[in-house]
Amino acid sequence: MTFSPVPAPPPLPSVQDIPTRIAFMAAPTDSARHEFDRLARRYGNIHPGEAEVIVCLGGDGFMLETLRVVLEMGLKTPVYGMNCGSVGFLMNPMIEDHLPERLATTQAAELHPLRMKATRISGECFEALALNDVFLFRQTRQAAKLMVEVDGMVRMPELICDGALLATPAGSTAYNLSAHGPIVPLSGNLLPLTPICPFRPRRWRGALLPSTARVSFTILEHEKRPVAAVADSIEIRDVTSVHIQEDRSLTVTVLFDPGQTLSERITAEQFSA
Repeated sequence: MTFSPVPAPPPLPSVQDIPTRIAFMAAPTDSARHEFDRLARRYGNIHPGEAEVIVCLGGDGFMLETLRVVLEMGLKTPVYGMNCGSVGFLMNPMIEDHLPERLATTQAAELHPLRMKATRISGECFEALALNDVFLFRQTRQAAKLMVEVDGMVRMPELICDGALLATPAGSTAYNLSAHGPIVPLSGNLLPLTPICPFRPRRWRGALLPSTARVSFTILEHEKRPVAAVADSIEIRDVTSVHIQEDRSLTVTVLFDPGQTLSERITAEQFSA
């Protein structure tokens, strides 16, 4: 008879590693606001600009909003999510006890956003950041017609579809996966380009591009077939062209409980039913 060795327990965090300055941010839901009140009373609450850790209370959507705020404020503060939503792929369990000690044992994942530059029919230009994906989608009953360029080269003169999306590795398990795109590990330095309900070419399933790729969409027949562009939750309607590239100059850090890193979750998702 053989016995498996018992794994050693993780080392306890030292006092200097335990954060004392925590900022809580809550989604505008009853459950998130309830947890915000409880946690703020117990651990205190300070401005995000002065915090060692930002704790985000909500679901994946609010986590993306929080990360965008961190980027826009120019903060380097890591963000730890506690799930008050439904899926919670980017979140950790809602456990109130010993929160500072748990924060001291977390593991970090660094994410780089996509930067979208969209031009509307009116000539107006808009920029937005996306940590999940940028997608284009038809606004009417008629299919969209898109020309796809990669690094200045036309790769697809005409894609007839409901839309198309470019995802980050972190976002590859979200809309991209639902559209039958590939899951990409964080270390892969790849961006999945995935069509949404392609009609012509019908059998095109998309492409895996290097993270340095510059992807451009030109909307063909944009007056007849209007298209919207969406960077996470920011929507720009009636676009004529959209340019997307990963912005490596920007980084956000997301914290996960031990053994539940984002890389592990992405790997596990590939074996789920």
